Amino acid sequence: MPGVRNMPMGPAMFIPNSSVSRRLLPIVLAALATPLFGQQAAPTQLPQVTSTAAALLEEQPVDETGRPDWTSSRRFPSTRVYLQDGPGEISFEQWLRQRDFEDGTKQARFQEEVEIGFPYRFQMDLYETWAVDASRTTRQDESSVELRYALADWGKIPLNPTLYVEYARVANDADTIEGKLLLGQDLAPRLHYGFNFAFEQQTTLAHSSAYTLSQGLSYTIIDQVLSAGVEMEYSIETEHGNRHDPTQGFVIGPSVQVRPSRQTHLDLVMMPGVNNASPVFEAYVVFGIDFGKVTGESHGYVPASVGGR
Repeated sequence: MPGVRNMPMGPAMFIPNSSVSRRLLPIVLAALATPLFGQQAAPTQLPQVTSTAAALLEEQPVDETGRPDWTSSRRFPSTRVYLQDGPGEISFEQWLRQRDFEDGTKQARFQEEVEIGFPYRFQMDLYETWAVDASRTTRQDESSVELRYALADWGKIPLNPTLYVEYARVANDADTIEGKLLLGQDLAPRLHYGFNFAFEQQTTLAHSSAYTLSQGLSYTIIDQVLSAGVEMEYSIETEHGNRHDPTQGFVIGPSVQVRPSRQTHLDLVMMPGVNNASPVFEAYVVFGIDFGKVTGESHGYVPASVGGR
């Protein structure tokens, strides 16, 4: 064919010093490299992690029941909430309860209490109580044992119901047995609530009975340090043969809790009476210390939801 012998063949068609070839060469190489190395990988999408941690440390779970930290430090002396100790934990509290009455008499009671946590949402408390009479004579008043059982882990049932039974051996008087329903929960961040319904019955002598409704509301001012609120207690007492004329009392007043450290707490409550059958006032001072687990382990429980925080 005419002109064929004058047409360059093979690689000679690309002239290295040609300005056009220098511009096309990078484009050709890039096109050839694309099938070899594939398309650029999309950025890796990490799964979204949503933290369920509460804003306050005192509202974080402290053991496998999921109960918040504030339940470990008895927030309401007049009202118990759920469990105070996890399995294997021990704590101690020193109580002072002072009552002043209209007739000028006073009643002071000192109480030592040891709380022990058990598996399966059980807790046992041991008490020793001393009374101081008007002549400032101190005498042993009663010894008692208390058992609590929480029906479910914290937050599984509204108000976290817990059953309570106590037997008291009373000096110079009839022994008593008492049952309670303990309720409590977080109403909102920083706002904690507790409610108790109690029935107490003497086992011998006058067979007196007492019904008590108590509740407490607390607001956290400084996380794990300071909170303030209000507590109240309404009681009805009757005796066998005189059930139609019960004695009714009602006290209500402010409460404050200070936690000097993670393991200690100090509760102060002052509840004036509002009727003639009530004390002029009823006051509590409670100091407690949490020893943690008897194995020496500290509060090391970290829920999975905040484990990587």
